[in-house]
Amino acid sequence: MLISIVIISVALVIFIIKYVFKSPGPNPFETDTREPLKNMVHDRKEKNKVLKQGFLASKVPDNLDAVIVGSGIGGLGLAVLLAKVGKKVLVLEQHDRAGGCCHTFTEKGFEFDVGIHYIGELLDHKPFRCMLDQMTNGQLQWEPLDNPFDHVVLGPPGNRRRYPIYSGRARFLAELKKCFPGEEKAIDEYVRLVQKAGRGVWLLALLKLFPAPLASFIVYTGLAKRLSFFFKMSSRSLKDVVNELTENGDLRAVFAYIFGTYGSIPKDSSFSMHSLLVNHYLNGAWYPKGGASEIAYHMIPIVEKAGGAVLVRAPVNRILFNEAKEAYGVSVMKGQEEVHVRAPIVISDAGIFNTYQKLLPKELQASPAIKKQLSMMKNGEGCLSVFVGLTGTKEELGLKADNYWIFTENRFDELVQKYMIGRREDSVKDIPVLFVASPSSKDSTWPKRSPGKSTLSLVTLANYEWFEEWKDDKVTNRAPEYKELKRALIDSILEVVMEIFPKVTRDKIEYVDAGTPITNTHYIGAPKGEIYGADHGLARFTPELHAALRPQTPLKNLYLTGQDVFVCGFAGALAGALTCGSTILNRNLHLDAVVLAKKTKLVNLKLKGE
Repeated sequence: MLISIVIISVALVIFIIKYVFKSPGPNPFETDTREPLKNMVHDRKEKNKVLKQGFLASKVPDNLDAVIVGSGIGGLGLAVLLAKVGKKVLVLEQHDRAGGCCHTFTEKGFEFDVGIHYIGELLDHKPFRCMLDQMTNGQLQWEPLDNPFDHVVLGPPGNRRRYPIYSGRARFLAELKKCFPGEEKAIDEYVRLVQKAGRGVWLLALLKLFPAPLASFIVYTGLAKRLSFFFKMSSRSLKDVVNELTENGDLRAVFAYIFGTYGSIPKDSSFSMHSLLVNHYLNGAWYPKGGASEIAYHMIPIVEKAGGAVLVRAPVNRILFNEAKEAYGVSVMKGQEEVHVRAPIVISDAGIFNTYQKLLPKELQASPAIKKQLSMMKNGEGCLSVFVGLTGTKEELGLKADNYWIFTENRFDELVQKYMIGRREDSVKDIPVLFVASPSSKDSTWPKRSPGKSTLSLVTLANYEWFEEWKDDKVTNRAPEYKELKRALIDSILEVVMEIFPKVTRDKIEYVDAGTPITNTHYIGAPKGEIYGADHGLARFTPELHAALRPQTPLKNLYLTGQDVFVCGFAGALAGALTCGSTILNRNLHLDAVVLAKKTKLVNLKLKGE
């Protein structure tokens, strides 16, 4: 028996090594494609020539290698990876501009980002930074946020407790210990656990790249939890873990505050998912210089150089299948006509629910394999964003390059649950969590582009059902009742903002509007108004789900990319693109990104030595 166990274990290790280090396919990161920085383009019309190329059948390239549905970073990022190895890719976007949640819009002279608030892991030598440099040919620049980059505010007016969150592991620990004397042991243990869990995420990626039988073997023998601390902790809730560390209610809240970046309350959140976010920002936070539209703006030319295209106003209404149930293209609605676009590979960045429930033929939606994957996922919570345009510079308004997380109290689970299931008329009066940031204060190009003006982005959770009755109204002219509900939410939120930022007053507001969950459905195709894709609760982080939900769908030639494949957010969606690209190109692109970072670090050290 012992000999058999040893033989099986050795064979498993060899098999794992083979798939960790497999590299028969082309490597998008083989050549350093960074170019000297070019002058930034701020003229909106010039940028729109890249970002707003409307769909026409005549613009579809011949002999496509792949078609991608959706130009979010999961779709656009994958298109760049494929383009870098010579693949001709067409990206189709239903909105009137490319970028998904990375797009920007302009109202009354104010430019607003819709989804990029801050990004971590962007130190020069980190794999994520090196990868992004290659995917934008070195043209995308990043600006560091202030330190502290986050502020956690707990309590009602008159009893606000403020806790700054600093980047840098040593600084993070030291400053938190100043705020909570006597809790040093709990703080040290918290950081130890999040770092250990975060380091174990490698197996999440490999479960999606291994052959299905091997992935199933690792899961059902319990090896996943033995091999990876990420999966050992993934079934434990954030609430349970932090409650074991300390009795201090405010410290528990500070440990858990960033749950808002994936949308699940602490009692429903996987500690492992939470650990990814804490680690992501532990070394700092950054914002794209020139605004979020810079991301797509510098990626699209790479797709085009390989013969591909990124076309907008191109709503895909169905994926095309032959009699053998193999995907061979998509149908795009151009007015009342269907335009068929053929490609040997179809990749969806539209999310698992849109892909399976809207784009597949009815008979394929009903297939056991598709139904099984859908049964393992559920929709995430809806979100509401408020966009505020202000008269005044950041100095005049007391705004900085940082973020505020404002909570009515430290009992997150109780307060958010009550808010989300309450009557909308009651809930809008007492919003328990609010994210506040000033994109204009984070971007050094802003004063030149919009002198004397500033912006605020405000985000909170919102129940899709509160707004569902108006989902079929014309988006620019919904019913008066809908507008009244939006106004009530805006007023409640602005009261909080003006109390925290006393220099932001009513007379400084030039523009304000809100995007509700049904706004998200219209512009970014979110089925229930969510911005983080499928729900990120405990059930999302079982090894069984990650072994089953892979880039390769149960249908031949159809793949998934983006945040539903991996995890949510900008980095999570790009990890989904890397995972999908690994499957298509038959090599481990995650490992390639690590190797790229090591090469880059060595080059930088040599340059400094000279």
